Amino acid sequence: MRALVLTVMVSVLLLGGCGRKGPLVAPEAFAPGAVDTLSVEQKEDRFFVSWSAPARDAGGRPLKDLAGFRLYRREVLPPGEDCEECPTAYRLVRVVDLDYLQDVKVYGNRYFFADAAVTNGTTYQYKVIAYRRDGSESAASNRARRRKVGAPSAPRLTASSTPTGVLLQWAPARTPGADFVGYDLYRRRGDDFGTLVLLTPTPVKEERFEDQGVEHGAAYVYTVREVVGADGQLVEGAASNEARGSRTAPAEE
Repeated sequence: MRALVLTVMVSVLLLGGCGRKGPLVAPEAFAPGAVDTLSVEQKEDRFFVSWSAPARDAGGRPLKDLAGFRLYRREVLPPGEDCEECPTAYRLVRVVDLDYLQDVKVYGNRYFFADAAVTNGTTYQYKVIAYRRDGSESAASNRARRRKVGAPSAPRLTASSTPTGVLLQWAPARTPGADFVGYDLYRRRGDDFGTLVLLTPTPVKEERFEDQGVEHGAAYVYTVREVVGADGQLVEGAASNEARGSRTAPAEE
């Protein structure tokens, strides 16, 4: 009888201590999810490396306490010499502290870093790792690779008013060894840099362009950049001088 009572008591204690528990979650599942949007573009003599912050942790839950990123770069060597997995292949380029961004810019949910420490003729590859405030790190991001080429020089731009808009004309600056693609034109309203837009969704081939999407009485500021192709990618050259223009008032009848 005593044995039976003890057995019942032990069973009750064990059942009471078990409770309902979910599956165990590995600590690494709380680390940030890996960035998968890393890209690199060349403008003038700099590489603009950009990426978006992960929205979820490695376990698929909404990401909390994201603290920053570590951006790495390596030089890509010729076949037979290249070794991405070698311990010294990558070097840390920038620690991005979200509380103190310094020279990293944010537009929407995308981070931009301008890397000027690149040399013509060299191919570079980047990766980024996100980290939380507790120090946990994501897996490495997708890789972004690009070869640095000589960028076009700045054209010389002039602007003149017309009854239908602003006429822009420029003197080209050709880049030896590059494939000419066209020109990108930019416009802002006066000194309001928040209104800066790319006027030409695709580069224009001619060395003149009339902007007819302007308002009477408003002053506009323009720049133009030559665009060339290199290794299947587009490269914008240096910005021209700024040219100011406005639409002339309609003639009185």
